[in-house]
Amino acid sequence: MIDDATPVATATAVEEYTRYREDYLRDGFVVVRDFFTGEGFDELAGELDRYVAEVVPTLPDSDAFFQDRKSPETLKQMQHMVDPFFVEYGTREPFVSLAEALMGEPVRAQKPEWFNKPPGTDHSTPPHQDNFYINLDPPPLTMWLAMDPVDAENGCLRYCTGTHREGLRPHARTQVLGFSQGISDWNEEDEAREVQVFLEPGDLAVHHGELIHRADPNRTTDRHRRAFALVYYAGSAARNNEAHQQYMVQVTQQHEGMGLEADG
Repeated sequence: MIDDATPVATATAVEEYTRYREDYLRDGFVVVRDFFTGEGFDELAGELDRYVAEVVPTLPDSDAFFQDRKSPETLKQMQHMVDPFFVEYGTREPFVSLAEALMGEPVRAQKPEWFNKPPGTDHSTPPHQDNFYINLDPPPLTMWLAMDPVDAENGCLRYCTGTHREGLRPHARTQVLGFSQGISDWNEEDEAREVQVFLEPGDLAVHHGELIHRADPNRTTDRHRRAFALVYYAGSAARNNEAHQQYMVQVTQQHEGMGLEADG
């Protein structure tokens, strides 16, 4: 068992989502409009607001990243959300059924994450592949639920279609907190394959763990770009522990170089 994932979840609506599997396998991503709306979305938004207000001030630097730690409104990323409301969130429907439909087998869920690009964000999210960080075989998938309208101006996701079928690319250290490694041989051919993903609150983008993706800065002055993320592993997945340990050393070195407080 992978130590940072919940037990295999029981999905109840897999057949409903199997129609997305062909596109996911071909392109490396799918977008499901109005995936999570209504009372469920409102509850999640409220709990995220509570977590930001009450829990984030108690977290070490390594679990809550800011553009400027002295300015709470610049919160940009939360990792390993272990609050009682969130710790088992990955076992909930409809998320787990979609994950199983795309994976083709029972799944495990990593602890949730939250991403934001505050207004005026001055950096891009570097092109990267999630599985360079996670080191699983088979690769995981990431669900990215829009909490705000997402477009080109506030830093939408940009997916390089089909790159999940071409293996992991070389990565090198970046200076972007939360994305310590980025693809080092990014080129014009990659950029030409990009698809911009515009979303409304409640829309869901799902991408394969080896799909190359990135995001531009948030150029707006008054709009956040918040998203709630769940990473799912296949129940059969095994981790390359040597590669993962090497990656974690690099993360620690980046955090130490930035003067961040470590967890524990």
